[in-house]
Amino acid sequence: MLSVVRVHLPSEIPIVGCEITPYVLLRLPNGAISTEDVPETAAVDGHFMRYRWYRIQSDRKVAICSVHPMEQATIQCLGCLKSKIPAAKSYHCSAKCFSDAWQHHKVLHERASSALNENGVEEEELFGRFGSGSSGILSSGSGSMSNLGQSPGVNNGPVPLYPSGSDKSSGETWFEVGRSQTYTPTADDIGHVLRFECAAVDTEKKVPAGPPTSIMTSRVIPAPTPTPRRLIQVNGDVLGHLDMDSQSSSFGTFTVLSYNILADAYATSDAYSYCPTWALSWTYRRQNLMREIIGYHADIICLQEVQLNHFEDFFAPEFDKHGYQALYKKRTTEVYAGVPHAIDGCATFFRRDRFSHVKKYEVEFNKAAQSLTDAIIPPAQKRVALNRLIKDNIALIAVLEAKFGNQGTENPGKRQLLCVANTHVNVHQDLKDVKLWEVQTLLKGLEKIANSADIPMLVCGDFNSIPGSTPHGLLAIGKVDQLHPDLAIDPLGILRPVSKLTHQLPLVSAYSSFARMVGVGYDLEHQRRRMDSGTNEPLFTNCTRDFTGTVDYIFYTVAMFPFLFQRIRCQWSLYWSFWMRRA
Repeated sequence: MLSVVRVHLPSEIPIVGCEITPYVLLRLPNGAISTEDVPETAAVDGHFMRYRWYRIQSDRKVAICSVHPMEQATIQCLGCLKSKIPAAKSYHCSAKCFSDAWQHHKVLHERASSALNENGVEEEELFGRFGSGSSGILSSGSGSMSNLGQSPGVNNGPVPLYPSGSDKSSGETWFEVGRSQTYTPTADDIGHVLRFECAAVDTEKKVPAGPPTSIMTSRVIPAPTPTPRRLIQVNGDVLGHLDMDSQSSSFGTFTVLSYNILADAYATSDAYSYCPTWALSWTYRRQNLMREIIGYHADIICLQEVQLNHFEDFFAPEFDKHGYQALYKKRTTEVYAGVPHAIDGCATFFRRDRFSHVKKYEVEFNKAAQSLTDAIIPPAQKRVALNRLIKDNIALIAVLEAKFGNQGTENPGKRQLLCVANTHVNVHQDLKDVKLWEVQTLLKGLEKIANSADIPMLVCGDFNSIPGSTPHGLLAIGKVDQLHPDLAIDPLGILRPVSKLTHQLPLVSAYSSFARMVGVGYDLEHQRRRMDSGTNEPLFTNCTRDFTGTVDYIFYTVAMFPFLFQRIRCQWSLYWSFWMRRA
C-alpha cells in the first residue's frame, strides 16, 4: 500500500512570499521508494496522496521586528504609518534597533512620498510583488491581527472559509490555508506556526488509509527589508568634459548591469554557515535578486551562475514581463557531476525597446583546451594537461543593434551595433595559468569580431581575478607584465612566450575610468576610500566571511562612453536584514 516514509522541510522558518515545498518520501506498493507525487489522477494501487496546510492561530498576537526577524517587535515607527508604508517594515525589537535603522526609515519615507506623488504603480510593484511583506502585521491603533487575505497571484489551492479545528484550552485555532504540496505564506500568516499534513487516501472511499504524517514550522516571518543602495550618480555634465568622437556621441546612452547571483547549488550551509538556512533558500533569494535587478532599470543585464532550471522557470519569464529578451548559455558537462537541470551558466538580457538581437556566439573553453593540447602538448602528457585545463567554463557573446542614437551622424542609415560578452571564469585560485589562458582565449575571439565589423565591445563578468593580477592587467592595459609573479605558475607552458599575451582591443574598466574622469566632485572623495589606489577599482565586489575583494568587472572599448553601472556582488544579499547591522 502507498505510505509516507518521511517528511522534511527545507527550512523550519517560513518567509512571507517564499514558496515552501516539503520533501515527502513515499513507499510505493511494490516496495520502491519515491519522491514523486501521486495525485488522484494517477493513483497507485487504489491510493493517492492528499495534502493540507494549516495556520495555527493563537489568541496571542505577535509582531515581528523588520530588521531582526527572529525577534518580537516592541517599537513601531509612526512615520511609516503616516507614509502608508507596509506595516511589516515599521516594527523594531528595541530602541537601539530603531535608532540604528532611522536613516533607512527616512529613505523609505521619502521614497513612499515620491511614489505617491509621481509613480505609485511602479513603487507598489517594487514594494509588493517582489517585497513579500506588502501587507501589515498589526493595525496601527489596536494591536489586532489584520485580515488582509492572500497576496494576489498566490495560489495555495482551494481553502474553506471556516476554521478546521480549535483547542479552547490552549487558545489555538487551526485554519486550513492550503490543499497542495506547496504553500506560499501570506501576510496573514506572520507570527503564526504552520502545519503540513500528508496522507495516503483510498480512491473509492475518499478517506485516509491511516493517520496523516505532519510536521510543524516555526513562526512565519516577513521578508527582511533591504537597506537602499547608496549609488554615486554620474550625470551628463561629466561626459561634457570628455573628448568623444562622433561614434561615441552618436551611439546614445544606455545602462549595463553585471551580477553573479550565486547559483542555488553553491548556496549551501557548509559554504555559508553564518547564514540561516531560510536566507539561503532559493525561493527567498530569487525574489530579492529580481527586485533589486529590476529596480535598476538597466538596458543590458549580464548574470552569471544562473542555473538552467532557474533560467527557464523563473528568470526568462520574469524578465520577459518587464520587456527584456533573454539569451543563455549553460556550462559544459565534462567535469560537472551534478543534476543536469541544475547546471549553471551565463544569461544576458536586453530591453526589446532599446536593442534587437543580431547574432549569438558561444565560447566553450573545453573545446579550446582540446585544440590547444592537440597542438602543443605531447601525447603522453595530454591527459594531465586536459585535467588541468578543462573546467566547463563558457562565455556568451551577443551582437545587438541599437534602436536609438544614430540621428545626426554622417551615415544616419548605418546600423549601430554593439558586442556584449558575458563570462564566468570559474577557476580555482591556484590555477593562475588557466585563468589567464581563458581570458586570453576570450579576448582573441572578441578581436576577430571587432576586426570584422568595427564594432564597440562590452566585456562583463566574474573573472575571479583581483586588480593587479595578470588577467586583470591583460583586460585593462592589453598586455601582461613579463615579470609578474603569476607567470611563474605555468606547468604546461601554455603562457609562453609571454609576448603573445596581448590584444588590440582598447578596453577600460567602467568603474576605474569614471572614477578617474569625475575627479574630486560628485561626492566621490568618500568613495575613493573604498577604492584600490593603484587601479581605481573598488576594494570589493565580493564580500564573504572568507574572502573580500574585487573579482567582477565591466570593461568597454574607449570608442564609446555610455553610462555604465557596475554592480557590487556582495554575499550580504543572501540575508538583507544583516545590512543594517553591518553597514
